Amino acid sequence: MNRQVHAATIHRAIAGERRRPGDGLWTDETDVPMLKVTADCLPVALARTNGRPALAVLHAGRLGLLEGIIAAGVAVLDGPVVGAIGPGIGPCCYEVGDEIRAAFRARFGAGVIRGRNLDLWRACELALSEAGVTQIERTDLCTACNPDLFFSHRRDGGVTGRQGVIGYLA
Repeated sequence: MNRQVHAATIHRAIAGERRRPGDGLWTDETDVPMLKVTADCLPVALARTNGRPALAVLHAGRLGLLEGIIAAGVAVLDGPVVGAIGPGIGPCCYEVGDEIRAAFRARFGAGVIRGRNLDLWRACELALSEAGVTQIERTDLCTACNPDLFFSHRRDGGVTGRQGVIGYLA
């Protein structure tokens, strides 16, 4: 597990290591569990589909998506990759300022903007496609709309728990 910094930094996972700054972990070794936690940002899992098995788990928020966390995750796996996007704050609830809307519109096109809101799911899907991922699964569950299922940083005013994704090669 590393200390998330909302960037595009990915590290090779080392058993027992914690708190190194970064938003992604990857491994091609067995028995090295990896954990990424989120509370509105998107958990993303990537798997290499040929050669030696490899996995990456990413914390993809608005800043990391703009900085290229997805392309970095795909690149480090070095081969054909499949991806899965987990629950995160949906376009129904994710209002952002003009500067963020403009940056996402410039980077991903107008389709990721819905009025004053940002569609992180679509931006992440576009980033995966641009990085060469052809098989993408998406879980369109909004963390803010589902308090019975998920923690949400925005909904809960920053005082909340986290949900996570675990990657592990057996």
